[in-house]
Amino acid sequence: MTVELQQPVPDFTAACTGREFKLSEHLGKRLVIYFYPKDNTPGCTTEGQNFSELHAQFLKADCEVFGISRDSLRSHENFKAKMGFPFELISDPDEKVCKLFGVMKTKNMYGKQVIGVERSTFVINKKGTLVQEWRGLKVPGHAQAVLDFVQTMTD
Repeated sequence: MTVELQQPVPDFTAACTGREFKLSEHLGKRLVIYFYPKDNTPGCTTEGQNFSELHAQFLKADCEVFGISRDSLRSHENFKAKMGFPFELISDPDEKVCKLFGVMKTKNMYGKQVIGVERSTFVINKKGTLVQEWRGLKVPGHAQAVLDFVQTMTD
């Protein structure tokens, strides 16, 4: 089952830097969950830096930001520390959350077809409903576009 726009997101639990992530513990706050392919790669590093630069504005809009990939918790902890990200990173090595949000896609990499995470971002409102999604996105300007959307929310 994949989450759909304007539908409640089923509760899930996943390993996370800081402490375990449980969606239901975040009801009452807006959430941005951005899926990215891999720690310490150029696009994913830039995307994390962009969300970091705007983090205070997300908090001001009553919104928490979480990055998520299939990397291990140890990889996430190192990536977060190295980059100084002010938000937590969720580890999804078994692709449970990736499948819930339908972000696993076939990609061409160096002429080979591989299954990987399609860079995607989701906004969940205070009631736990998926209200916006961006799929297959490009990094430049994306974090600002997400912030612009969150700042218009009235839930």
